Amino acid sequence: MTEPLSILQLVLNASVLVQIVLLLLLFASLTSWVMIFQRMFALRRVQRSIDAFEEYFWSGIDLRQLYDELERSDQDLGGMETMFVAGFKEYSRLSEQDADAEAVMQGVQRATRVALAREEEKLETHLPFLATVGSTSPYVGLFGTVWGIMNSFRSLANMTQATLASVAPGISEALVATAMGLFAAIPAVIGYNRFSARAELLMTRYETFTEELTSILYRAVHTKR
Repeated sequence: MTEPLSILQLVLNASVLVQIVLLLLLFASLTSWVMIFQRMFALRRVQRSIDAFEEYFWSGIDLRQLYDELERSDQDLGGMETMFVAGFKEYSRLSEQDADAEAVMQGVQRATRVALAREEEKLETHLPFLATVGSTSPYVGLFGTVWGIMNSFRSLANMTQATLASVAPGISEALVATAMGLFAAIPAVIGYNRFSARAELLMTRYETFTEELTSILYRAVHTKR
């Protein structure tokens, strides 16, 4: 009675094309996991940064003082800090030029929109790759499976007596490609859906903050008139 082949033996005995497919899927899976952990830690940092900045912003600190502190800071600004600095800097510049209130607020809105768009790009980093892996990996694995099964049935033409035992190893190695495709796709899909939802929630908080900042500066610019 022959011993069953291990997964490693099936992979090593597979055709070259199936092995290439498996290597591509393995690379996609490993890269996806790296990006999943990177996104997880990055979004956690963004969440903590937002909570800390909002608490400080609404503590009653003077906006000019907050702006000066952020401008003098040696740390890289990100998230709400970037949007606040961009909006308040434009507000200060146009106010010093004695621009009318409408022009000041239009400048503030343009500056905050640009900063908001840049932060959205940061939140969505690596998400397109996860979406691509999640949607294409099963088909890549299926391609390897179809190719392996085709080779198995082609080998039957050279056999005088075809049995299940003669084609089982070839079919088994082909099905490994499908399993590998699912192994790569499932974490990528879960990661994409989870991080997309978190990025959307963070973007909502960004947008809410920019609206609040615009309202505050709107009242300030009209108070001066």
